[in-house]
Amino acid sequence: MKSDSFKDFILDQLQHLNQLNCRPMFGGYGLYRGKKFFGIIYKGRVYFKTRPSNRTHYVEWGMKPFRPNSKQILKNYFEVPPDILEDSDQLTLWAEQAFQA
Repeated sequence: MKSDSFKDFILDQLQHLNQLNCRPMFGGYGLYRGKKFFGIIYKGRVYFKTRPSNRTHYVEWGMKPFRPNSKQILKNYFEVPPDILEDSDQLTLWAEQAFQA
């Protein structure tokens, strides 16, 4: 399944993140570090939890908040830019910031 191969790619990119867990949820996957939820894999995209101090990075890249359907928007979870997904060091750094959010 395509979504599983994307999930596997993301988990491989984040392999140096200690205590990383991935669990199925609402048609996608939740990313956890230990018991703390910090990210979403959904329909070939990754969304990380943000706070005002790091949200500007996502906005500067033109990224949008997570919108699982037309009636719902999770304004604290923003899509991770594709260029960041391709760079495991940068992705791990952004994941660390999401975990801290």
